[in-house]
Amino acid sequence: MTAFDYGIIGGGPAGFSAAIYAAKLGKSVVLFEKEKIGGTCLNKGCIPTKTFLHQADLYTEFKKSVKKELFRASELGVSFDKIADEKNRVCDSLRKSLELVLKTMKIKVVNAEANLESGIITANGESFECDKIIVATGAKPRELKGLEFDGEFILSSDDILELKECPKKIVILGSGAIGIEWARILSAFDCEVTLIEAAQNLLPIADIEVSKRIERIFKKSGVNFFTSTSVISADKSAKTVTLSNGDIIKTDLLFVAAGRIPVPPKCDADLIGDCSGEIQLAHYATSQAKNIILGIPYNKELIPSVVYGEPEIAWVGKREQDGEFKKINLPISALGKAQCDGATEGFIKLLLDGEKIVGAHIVSKEASALIMQLVIAIQNNVTVDKLKEVCWAHPTYSEGIFEGLMRL
Repeated sequence: MTAFDYGIIGGGPAGFSAAIYAAKLGKSVVLFEKEKIGGTCLNKGCIPTKTFLHQADLYTEFKKSVKKELFRASELGVSFDKIADEKNRVCDSLRKSLELVLKTMKIKVVNAEANLESGIITANGESFECDKIIVATGAKPRELKGLEFDGEFILSSDDILELKECPKKIVILGSGAIGIEWARILSAFDCEVTLIEAAQNLLPIADIEVSKRIERIFKKSGVNFFTSTSVISADKSAKTVTLSNGDIIKTDLLFVAAGRIPVPPKCDADLIGDCSGEIQLAHYATSQAKNIILGIPYNKELIPSVVYGEPEIAWVGKREQDGEFKKINLPISALGKAQCDGATEGFIKLLLDGEKIVGAHIVSKEASALIMQLVIAIQNNVTVDKLKEVCWAHPTYSEGIFEGLMRL
């Protein structure tokens, strides 16, 4: 039996981060992963999806420039299979880099399913005794009764990443981050997208004004959507989806983007990442790992959320529907940089309680970067007056925060 200071089950962001932090403390670490190092984020979620999104954004921007006659193109089309290959290349490159980091830090990686019983981990016929055990077994796509995944007509978020050609028509069930991002990807590649959401608005976890803006953007871009609606049934042979409102939609595929459910083990151990049943975000998983290994705290109320695509969507803290707040709302079109980029859709919205910002909601190019400036300000109780003292670079999107504050 081999002995280690730490035994970590699961090689996603929670698991590999915990392993790296522990190794930096001089601890001996064994990391178990039955599939690919990097977990859902690197292999089946964040990274591959953003690779598709990047190409979708490039295609959209190029089409706009050709339409304006800024560029000339005799032929413009999409090689979806090549984009899929690029997605694989990016994931493989990042995974190899991560594996090299783990190897350099002398973290033993066991590529096999791990079983934990009575404090002993077994894998590949070998037993491991660890002083501390951390479980980070992640989550899996949520399957709905009557709409079970078949990998052919009814797809999961894992299945859709394996597409080699773009469908002509698709129905997407669920308008969380996954559903919104894939609606953007496929519609950009000229697929007819219909998005179904059971709640009253798209992206229901977001600020209401963000939800309404996304609905406006989708109407303008030709993405069909139904709210307060569910899918009653799907017929693979007829390639139809029946909705609760009575509509029957002809479609090539039904993509069920109804979120993910934790895969927690039946054992007594520290659970981190998606399997803990808390916030299912890679950066939250990393914060959990940082806390449990290094003792560095984090504020669970200030975990930023980002939905990618054009324009990006990002938020943190309180929403308008959460209470009574003073509100600042600056249209992105007021910014010189946005005009230069031809990216004028969106806004920067700040919610204030007295002299402090308590919520921020952004629909804009570079929203994923902008939100972090506000996370830092909110978490450190930086007042509006102090933010006004900062010299904000011009022309930038970030100066929109300053311009908004100066309107008070």
